[in-house]
Amino acid sequence: MNLDLRTMMVMISALSLLFSGLLALVGLHAGDSRGVRQWTLGSLYFGLGLAFSYTQLEPPANPWALVFGACLTLTGTGFQFNGIQVFKTGTCNRYIPWLLAGLAFYQNIWFAVLHPDIHARVIANSILFFLINAASARALFVPVEQPLRTAYWLTASSFAIIAILFLVRAVLVFLLPVNSYWLYSQIPLNPATFFIGSMSQMSIVFGFVLMLNYRQAASHQKLASTDALTGIMNRRSLEQEATRLLARCSRTGETLAVMMIDVDHFKSINDRYGHLVGDQVLRHLTAIAENSIRTGDYLARYGGEEFCILLPASLEKDAWILADRLRQIFASTAIECGGEALRSTISIGIADSVHTELKFNSLIVAADKAMYRAKQDGRNRVISHSTHAYA
Repeated sequence: MNLDLRTMMVMISALSLLFSGLLALVGLHAGDSRGVRQWTLGSLYFGLGLAFSYTQLEPPANPWALVFGACLTLTGTGFQFNGIQVFKTGTCNRYIPWLLAGLAFYQNIWFAVLHPDIHARVIANSILFFLINAASARALFVPVEQPLRTAYWLTASSFAIIAILFLVRAVLVFLLPVNSYWLYSQIPLNPATFFIGSMSQMSIVFGFVLMLNYRQAASHQKLASTDALTGIMNRRSLEQEATRLLARCSRTGETLAVMMIDVDHFKSINDRYGHLVGDQVLRHLTAIAENSIRTGDYLARYGGEEFCILLPASLEKDAWILADRLRQIFASTAIECGGEALRSTISIGIADSVHTELKFNSLIVAADKAMYRAKQDGRNRVISHSTHAYA
């Protein structure tokens, strides 16, 4: 393979340093940028390590430059592994890069300075590179939802290619005759290793940027569909979910019930205790409602102090049982407010698709009317649209 090692070394070193700067900028502007700092350091150390190695393209090599070059590049791969851990879980084992640096320093001092043996040094370094890249690939080859899975598996595949490359390199060097190998000699093994490794390294950085992009897109989508105060669905996402459910009901003949919930005397709570306490009341109601509804039900903040619950495959009588239980639990629990136990109540209106049109607006209007009837009749009660049954 007629590839110039010097050119490849300069290019991959320069690209790694440029990627380091790019990732640093991403970290400044990305909201959810977990792992960016570790990957920035990884690209920086990797680029510097290759720069050190570049100075030793021609024998006789400076053994200390080889030592520091190997230490820096292995430290860089360790930071990349940390970046994967932080991206996935928010935490990492911070000792891994320094453990790799220590192992690289020890074995390169031994085989480059104290007891020079290029075969043993290349094999030892290749095994370390194989282990850390294999660990990175294993950390990313995990079940995850699309589109993040594409980015995960692309990056994991690149790590796996590098891991296999270094394992093959270690085996081939082990099989070569003694004193027949030089680190940058123009035998097919060296240019192939540099070329495939360089392409895979660029693919790794590209894959991580793709992972960040998908994480940002998911974060923005979540912000657009989630109520900031309570963390549940907002009105927009509820309407989208209702459209899907009603289409399914139209196909299968299933029923759909809707529950409208309003906090009684909420304006008085805000006026007396302040809006922060009012927010606490809404979060308290959200927590109770989330624990009360079924797995397939959908809870959303519809606006202000109003909440809405969609109950697939349910009738008014089913929703009434759930609503009354929710009403009783909320009325019986208190919120601590400046040493005072604050209690509040809710009024709930219910409608289903059997007694109204199979349209979201019709269901909401019917449940809303039932809820206002509950308020007019004394609050702290549940009323069904069709029967006006009281709690």
